[in-house]
Amino acid sequence: MIVKQLSVFLENKTGRLARVAEILATKGINMTAFSVADTSDFGILRLIVSDPESAGAALRENNFSVNTTNVVCMNCPNEPGALSRALNILSDEGVELEYLYAFSVNESAMVIIRPSDVEKCIDVLQNHKIELIAASELYQL
Repeated sequence: MIVKQLSVFLENKTGRLARVAEILATKGINMTAFSVADTSDFGILRLIVSDPESAGAALRENNFSVNTTNVVCMNCPNEPGALSRALNILSDEGVELEYLYAFSVNESAMVIIRPSDVEKCIDVLQNHKIELIAASELYQL
């Protein structure tokens, strides 16, 4: 249930995010989800793509700094309180989260989680019957 996430270092310059999207488009790689965190000098683009290995290689060939990280994707109902319940379970079980981001598809919300311990996070979520989304399923959304 591990999903490969790319983290791309971006200089805060006009067109850098557009360039990433262009490179991936020319390789036929789809971006399923992404998040950008920035400071005044740089940003970090975190993204889930249809082919992480090819995407990472293509971006590196174009002089982008890219890291691959293991994350978890859980499916929450897209309704008030669903995320709170899931996060409380993780907190109660001692799973520390570094960050998360989400997107909704109809009645479901896909939550990308970067826990400090990926395996523990997966075990806790599975033990509490919270649906995890496999990478292959996520890339098809």
